[in-house]
Amino acid sequence: MLQVSKCIPQGQGLAPVLVKRAATVELDWDVRQKSRFDATDSQGRQIGVFLPRGTVVRGGDVLVAEDGSLIVAKAAPQAVLKITHCRNHGTPFDLIRAAYHLGNRHVPIELQPDHLKIEPDHVLADMLRAMHLIVNAVEEAFEPENGAYATGGHHGGHHHGHDHDHDHDHAPKPAATLRGIPVAVQTKPHVHGPDCNHGHDHGHDHHHGDQ
Repeated sequence: MLQVSKCIPQGQGLAPVLVKRAATVELDWDVRQKSRFDATDSQGRQIGVFLPRGTVVRGGDVLVAEDGSLIVAKAAPQAVLKITHCRNHGTPFDLIRAAYHLGNRHVPIELQPDHLKIEPDHVLADMLRAMHLIVNAVEEAFEPENGAYATGGHHGGHHHGHDHDHDHDHAPKPAATLRGIPVAVQTKPHVHGPDCNHGHDHGHDHHHGDQ
């Protein structure tokens, strides 16, 4: 068994040609959040992964084997719930509300500008539909956000090259943002949700695809 004890986030510093020629290994989220696991790469080799505790392997990260060979990790498609806003009766802001409620339940969430993803859960799916969100069961890669104080496996390999401590003399910003979407600003009169007392006659079903 080939031993792996090093992970290079998004292959930083490696020549692109080396990464392109490297073997690959597909891993679902349940495996990638573990620091110890066995797998089989695209060349049929058995690999034993022993990473520092707390390491999370993201799609695009490069594993380095004891013999120096490289293995590119890929996020394997898996069962997830894909959540989108109702275009007829809501706005993208509804996704922020959903992320807030899911975060209160400590649910791993993948955040994208136009959708959220969570692991299958029929109770949460019903809650989200009650908020007039569209919930679909799909097979896709799952890359949930790290916790606010996580240090490894940064989602998407994005790294800031500037200093956050400087003070720009610009117009006031919203109190918080979620991937560029203002959290503290609401421009619509109200948000459809479980506390909304209006009667809504939806011409569609929010219960899509996860039967």
